[in-house]
Amino acid sequence: MEENSANQNIIQKTFRRIFFYILIFVLLISLTFFFVFKDQDLGSIFNIVNHANIAFVALGVALMIGYFCVEAWNIRSLLASFGNKISFLKSLKFTLIGFFFCSVTPGASGGQPIEIYYMSKEKIPAANATMALLVQICGIQISVMALGVIGMVTFPHILLNNGIMLMTLIGLAINGFALVVLLVCVFSRRLTQKVVNSGISVIKFFGYKKIEQKRASINKTLKQYSSCSKYILSHRKEFTISVLRTLLQMALFYAIPICVYKALNLSGANLIELFFMQTILFMATSGLPLPGAVGASETIFLAIYSTIFGEELLGSALLINRGISFYWFVLVSLIVVFINAIRIKSQK
Repeated sequence: MEENSANQNIIQKTFRRIFFYILIFVLLISLTFFFVFKDQDLGSIFNIVNHANIAFVALGVALMIGYFCVEAWNIRSLLASFGNKISFLKSLKFTLIGFFFCSVTPGASGGQPIEIYYMSKEKIPAANATMALLVQICGIQISVMALGVIGMVTFPHILLNNGIMLMTLIGLAINGFALVVLLVCVFSRRLTQKVVNSGISVIKFFGYKKIEQKRASINKTLKQYSSCSKYILSHRKEFTISVLRTLLQMALFYAIPICVYKALNLSGANLIELFFMQTILFMATSGLPLPGAVGASETIFLAIYSTIFGEELLGSALLINRGISFYWFVLVSLIVVFINAIRIKSQK
């Protein structure tokens, strides 16, 4: 009973914190739209959006749906390899719930813990859920880095012409560091343990009182990483297929600006360059500690695509692109979160 009560308190504190993050998220969106469009003719922007080619807008939405479906397919396959068979729709539900909480928490930190929580409600062991999501995260980081670096090498003028070199290099460093840390944690528990013990010694020196609780929590996490490394080493084929799926997933996402370009009845641009512009944009912003990279994504989009869409269409292109790839699906995933919460409550 005491353990259940403690778990309920943790869950309540977590959701209160997430509600606070949602408020910050809404505030960031409001400020972003104010500063981006304060000197723009909104009537003209919305008129252009209303007259966009609906077929290409629908294609962009289809690409984003495909993005979620590939991730759901990947997680379902990974869970099946652990002996936990779930339906595709259930896996898609977890994916959308994770997307929402990643979108509203700083650095996308809230998605995976909430996914694990809801998976456990469906009788999926937390260890298996954690491992499936760790493999998914590995694939995403590898895909983001690989496609982003290819974009930088293939089209270096993107960085030079738009003055975003520093931002992109910071994003490259953050994502590269995250990937290295993830791989070290997964494949070298001994080295990670030494680093953790050194860090704990420093914190302990400054009189942090709950250090042993923190040590136990970190050791539990390292054990999960160790289990993940054993899975990868013994299931190399499944891991490789998982990474290929995440490459496909990210490719679908990166292709959305091409649909936006066509939706505005434009032609003549290099569509491959449009694709790799998005890889650079995402790499530059994905590591920032901002909910959904709100503010940064819009700012860099305006800089990086200014020569493609021109001043007259740039604001409309931003609205369509972020509407398809982010805002609309934040709303859709929020509805899924509410429906799932009501379902769980009714079952109780």
